[in-house]
Amino acid sequence: MRLRDIARLLGAEVLGGHLRLDMEIGQALGSDIMSRVLSSPCGDNAVLLTGLTNLQVVRTAEIVDVKAIIFVKGRCPRKEAIRLAQELDLPVLLTNLSLTETCALLTEAGLQIQEGSR
Repeated sequence: MRLRDIARLLGAEVLGGHLRLDMEIGQALGSDIMSRVLSSPCGDNAVLLTGLTNLQVVRTAEIVDVKAIIFVKGRCPRKEAIRLAQELDLPVLLTNLSLTETCALLTEAGLQIQEGSR
């Protein structure tokens, strides 16, 4: 599924990485606990779903090599987090949906949600 289609499905605002919206996403990792994200194996082309808004999220995304971050619950990431994501060429999206709603919609659309990551 293309990131552009995910953004449309979730009614998400694109905060950064507009030029990378055509990349294919194969699965999602959904968690507010970054240690779980770090210990969850993810395949190529994963997206991170979280309600956390700090720099730790972007650093974790970099370490596990996810391709984009989607912030949920309308929680806008801090400016320094957006800036760092831009430096790393990591698209950043924002949706008003909860983590559970986001995971459910993506699952219905056929995207694999990493088990145990929520």
